Amino acid sequence: MTVRTHPFGKNLRAVLALGLPLAGSHLAQFLLAVTDTIMLGWYGVLDLAAGVIGAALFFTVFIFGTGFANAVMPMVATAAASDDDTMVRRSTRMGLWLSIAFGIAVLPFFWFSGAFLTLAQQPVDVVPLAEVYLRIIGLSLVPALAVMVLKNYLAALGRTQIALLLTLGAVVLNIGLNWILIFGNLGAPELGVRGAALASIAVQIATVLGLALYCALLPSLRRYALFQRFWRPDWVAMGLVWRLGWPIGVALVAETALFSAAAIMVGWIGTHELAAHGIALEITALLFMVHLGFSNAGTVLVGRARGRQDQQALRGVARAATFVSISFALATMVVYIGFGPQLVGVFLGPDEPARDTIIAIGASFLVIAAFFQLADGAQVMGMGLLRGVQDTRVPMWIAAFSYWGLGLPVAYVFGIRLGWGGEGIWAGLAVGLSAAALALMWRFWRGPGRSAAKPWAVVR
Repeated sequence: MTVRTHPFGKNLRAVLALGLPLAGSHLAQFLLAVTDTIMLGWYGVLDLAAGVIGAALFFTVFIFGTGFANAVMPMVATAAASDDDTMVRRSTRMGLWLSIAFGIAVLPFFWFSGAFLTLAQQPVDVVPLAEVYLRIIGLSLVPALAVMVLKNYLAALGRTQIALLLTLGAVVLNIGLNWILIFGNLGAPELGVRGAALASIAVQIATVLGLALYCALLPSLRRYALFQRFWRPDWVAMGLVWRLGWPIGVALVAETALFSAAAIMVGWIGTHELAAHGIALEITALLFMVHLGFSNAGTVLVGRARGRQDQQALRGVARAATFVSISFALATMVVYIGFGPQLVGVFLGPDEPARDTIIAIGASFLVIAAFFQLADGAQVMGMGLLRGVQDTRVPMWIAAFSYWGLGLPVAYVFGIRLGWGGEGIWAGLAVGLSAAALALMWRFWRGPGRSAAKPWAVVR
C-alpha cells in the first residue's frame, strides 16, 4: 500500500527545512546587535543611548544596501532551477559589485552624521558619542553587505547551514571583543561605545572571509566559478540586479526608516524613553528575524517554482510559508504580553539607577508590539513572496505609502501632538505595518498567487 504525502505537508516540510536554518542565521546575525545593546547597557545609559541611535541610523543605511543582496536570492533560485549556471554566477558577482560600491559611496554620511543628529534634535549629551560610533562602524558596511550577498547566494542554492555556523561563531567573537574593548579588559583601553564599533568591524571581516572561502573551495560550488575574473564588469547582469534590487532597497529602508524616525521622535521625549525604545525594538526585531527567515524561504521556493514554471508548486509553498508565519506570530504575542518586563530587564545592569523606569516603559512598548505581530509577519511574508516572482516596483510603492504616508504621520500625531508619548508612537507603527500587510498580501494572491496567473511573466 502506497502512502501519499499531502501536498500541504510536503510544502510545509520544504518551508521548514529551508526556513529554520535561515531564521537561525538571521537570529544569530541580529544577536550581534543585541549583544552590543546588552553590553553597552551594562556599561552605562549614555553609551547605550548613543549606540541605540547610532545603530538605528547605521541599520537604515545598511538595509538599503541589502536591496542588491536580496535581488540575488530570487535571481539565483530561478537560474539554478532553470540549470543556468552562468546566470547564477553573473547575478551574484554583480550583486557583490553593487553592494561594495554602495558601501563606499555612503561613508561620508557616517563621517558627518553629527550634523544630522543635531538637526534631528537628539539629546546634546548623546550626539558626540553617536557620531564617533558611526564614523567607526561605517567602515564595517562593505564587508557586512558582502556577507549578505554570499548568504543569499548560498540560501538560493539550498546551502544554509554554513551561514548559520559562521554567524554563530561571529556572535561568540563579538561578545569576546566587546568584553575586551568596551570594558577595557585584558589590558585593552576602556572604549565604551567605540569598542563596540571596532568589534563589529573585526567580526564582519572575519565572517565575509569565511563565506568567501567556502564558496570558492567547496567542490560542489566550483561549477559556478563565482570569483573567476571577478574584476571584469558584466553590465547586462549588473543592470538586471540594479533594476530588481533598488526597489527592494527602497521598500526595506521605508520600513526601517520608519522605526529610525520613531527613535528620533522618542528621543524628543527623553533619554530614558530612548533607551527603553531601543531595548524594546531590539527584542521585537530579534523575533522578527524568524519571520524574515521564513520569508526568505518563501522567496527561494517561489523563485524555484517560477524557474520550473510550476504554478501549483508556487501556490503550495506560498500557503505553507504564510501558515508558518501566522503560527509564529501568535506564539510571539503570548511572549510579549506575558514576559515583557523580564525581557527588557535582561538589557540593563542590576545597579542601573534608572532600571525600573526603563523596564516599565519598555514593557509597555512590548504590549503594543504584541498586537501588530500578525501584521508584521504578513507584510514581510508578502514582500518575500512577491520577490520570488521578481515583482518589486509596486511593492516598493506600497511600502513607502504604508510606512510614510500612514504609519509615520499617525505616530507623530499620537505620540507628539496628542501627548501619548512613546506608546502613541508605537501605535502609529502598528498602523503602517497593518496597511502594508493587507496591500502586499492582496497583490500576491490576486496576481501570481492565483491559478490563472503566469508567475514567470511577472518581472518588475
